[in-house]
Amino acid sequence: MKKIHILVLKAFLGPFVLTFAVVVFIFVTQTLVKYFDEIVGKGLSFLVYIKLLFYFSINTSTVAFPLSILLSSLIAFGNLGEYNELTAIKSSGISLLRALQPVFIFAVGLTLFAFWFNNNIVPKANLRAYSLLYDIRQKKPSLSIKEGIFYSGLEGVSIKANKKFPDGKSMKELMIYDHSQGHGNSRLILADSAQMYNIMNGKYLVFELFNGTIYDDQGASNRRDQKAQFIRNIFKRTKMVFSLASFEMDTTPTSLFKYDRLMKNFKELRESADSLNKKLEKEIHNTETGVSQYYYHHLKQLNSNVSQKIKLTNGSTNWADSTERAHLQDPPYKKVSIIETAINQARNVKSNLDGGKYQQESAQKEYRIFAIERHRRFTQSVACLAMFLIGAPLGSIIRKGGLGVPVLVSIGFFILFYVLTLMGEKWAREGVMEIPYGAWLADFVLFMIGLFFLRQARNDSRLFDADIYKIAFNKFISRFKKTDKSSLPQLKPEEKNEEVPQL
Repeated sequence: MKKIHILVLKAFLGPFVLTFAVVVFIFVTQTLVKYFDEIVGKGLSFLVYIKLLFYFSINTSTVAFPLSILLSSLIAFGNLGEYNELTAIKSSGISLLRALQPVFIFAVGLTLFAFWFNNNIVPKANLRAYSLLYDIRQKKPSLSIKEGIFYSGLEGVSIKANKKFPDGKSMKELMIYDHSQGHGNSRLILADSAQMYNIMNGKYLVFELFNGTIYDDQGASNRRDQKAQFIRNIFKRTKMVFSLASFEMDTTPTSLFKYDRLMKNFKELRESADSLNKKLEKEIHNTETGVSQYYYHHLKQLNSNVSQKIKLTNGSTNWADSTERAHLQDPPYKKVSIIETAINQARNVKSNLDGGKYQQESAQKEYRIFAIERHRRFTQSVACLAMFLIGAPLGSIIRKGGLGVPVLVSIGFFILFYVLTLMGEKWAREGVMEIPYGAWLADFVLFMIGLFFLRQARNDSRLFDADIYKIAFNKFISRFKKTDKSSLPQLKPEEKNEEVPQL
């Protein structure tokens, strides 16, 4: 029995490691393509890219675990079925469930590890990944002067070179507009050639210009100054030095990003959800208090207007009748004032309710987002077990190994899982469905599908055998091809015994 377990584990672990590496690579590549325009062309060191790849690899592992165990289960048990090894195991008296036992234990262990990984490692990786990505976004692009195009990356100047040599340092026919003084393009520098290089460990950039002219219009800043002059200086060699401090990447403290839900573990998410729930209760209380004060004010005003109760003819008092009579005895201008006051109070009530409704909806939506993220710590982990229940029985039914059929089946179920996850979380976020139901919708559906395939595999079902469906289709078609014997022409008895004429 141990040999069979070792055989099954060897057949499973190899494809699992390979598919996990491939899936992580695909998801990391997809993430980098998303931010490609923001991280390329900024002169970053190789170490920065390695860090970013490492952090995003950890981030995508939460999705890679379920997909990898699904694909590797299909490949492993498909290979065992294709080479009749699974048939030999069953013929020796070992059931399918006992053959799946070692891989099932591995799937349970992976589920527990995935929860610990998602709860403790992934939030820290997200914190460093997105803080590093923010620093990269804020960094200026690297210095890149192209032929015939003005470059304005350096502060205070615009530079154009009509020709740039392959060494990247030598240029010819330069035009430099110097507007560092804040007077527009009042200073123009033309040079026949130039050399560009860095000094002081790349902190400063030097332009060494040769054979040129400097045009300086001093009157551009003050047209009223009649004594302003237009100066032209001819030089054979001069230098311009620029600081490259703005091209360096600043490091933003990671503490500024720790309040996002992706950077929190389960305990922090629960505390944040409780705080948001208290905030929601406070908004409801504030709305009720703000609305009720208008009604109390109205009742107090009404009580002060009626100074005494009016006695009825039978000697008893009635507050409603006395109020109505008091209003009937008021002059017309006072009635108009009362109506205007009522209208203003109704408007205030409506405005207060609209504001309270907006605040409550915002607080409730934020609470649901954090609550869904808290459930996601479990659902992404349990998805590993659900994918195993689908992959292992389905591989034993299909009996096709390799990467062809398993990849197609895995893509189909992963799309189903992704769509159900998005749908359930959207319904939970919008209040259409309770938060636990929406968060666990995808896992529940996958578990039902997995149990169905497990039942079919135990019964040696030929669920995906084309011959079964072909036979069933032929039987269905044959029913319509049967002809009624009564509709055929019948021969008369004398015609049946009629002799054949002799030639």
